[in-house]
Amino acid sequence: MHVTTLRSILPKRHRALFLVLLALVTTIPALGLVVTAGSGEAEAHGTPMKPGSRTFLCWQDGLTDTGEIKPVNPACKAAQQVSGTTPFYNWFSVLRSDGAGRTRGFVPDGQLCSGGNTNFTGFNTPSKDWPLTHLTSGATVDFSYNAWAAHPGWFYVYITKDGFDPTKTLTWNDMEERPFLSVDHPPLNGSPGTVEANYSWRGQLPANKSGRHLIYMVWQRSDSQETFYSCSDIVFDGGNGEVTGVKEPGNPTDPVPGQCSATRRTTGSWSGGYQSEVTVKNTGDVPMLGWMVDWTLPSGQSVRSLWSGNATYSGQNVMVHNVDWNGSLDPGESTTFGYVADGSGGDPATSLACRVG
Repeated sequence: MHVTTLRSILPKRHRALFLVLLALVTTIPALGLVVTAGSGEAEAHGTPMKPGSRTFLCWQDGLTDTGEIKPVNPACKAAQQVSGTTPFYNWFSVLRSDGAGRTRGFVPDGQLCSGGNTNFTGFNTPSKDWPLTHLTSGATVDFSYNAWAAHPGWFYVYITKDGFDPTKTLTWNDMEERPFLSVDHPPLNGSPGTVEANYSWRGQLPANKSGRHLIYMVWQRSDSQETFYSCSDIVFDGGNGEVTGVKEPGNPTDPVPGQCSATRRTTGSWSGGYQSEVTVKNTGDVPMLGWMVDWTLPSGQSVRSLWSGNATYSGQNVMVHNVDWNGSLDPGESTTFGYVADGSGGDPATSLACRVG
């Protein structure tokens, strides 16, 4: 596949934003094309970075030097008025734990940009003012997607039909029926849990498009039903990735969006097994919409059952992500999940790794 690299040449006032976006890029190859990008597993929990999603660019627009969210862009400000500031700090969490890769008939019309997740309703608001990425129709470019956690999966990238009007409610009838790109388990760059971590690959933008459009991305995990949805506002005007509609962002990698802790205790034990309870607490100063806890079971042990969490396993490594009802925690709030493990010796660990996501 012949491909050229996208090099965004930005005006001075957007150069700081570009330095971040250059390291973080979104997916997009040609209609009907399935790209197998590398042999490694895709590992992330995130959102498109180029073209930037509404949640990511509005986070940049609203983030201040003190860590507060004070949107400048009119559309981002309207999203805050509807949904508050919590979704801005959780820009990487537009997901449905029951998605299973579903789109039409599952995500309702008018709710595409939130994926039907009510925490992000404000980002469904029709507006011509959303931060905008300038692109060239038919160009072959490099893309990537932020990787906030570790999960394998596929990416499906759709685009709106000709005549798309950003001031009207977005429906499935506004979208081309088939994705113009499908990407199979692309490689991971960087360390998950950072703004810089990303998946990258190359592909061709749809040809014969002009004016305003919206790129809609669906990321389907292959190890669970969890599915991510996103909207990226673009315009085909001969651009090379320039972003407009966002104030000068300063350093968007600081502060880290929230903090959490996880502590484990044994609530019962017997010959050949034990039961544990894990308490997850929001130890940061901003609300969070989700959490992930990682730990390694002692050799010879395995989890027989687990409740109040969604778990994935790789050998002795366990990752538990919140379920729908216990992911949203204000600063200082906590929740629990539990599990039963088979194997002798118990587990001496009391502190487990926790990440917001």
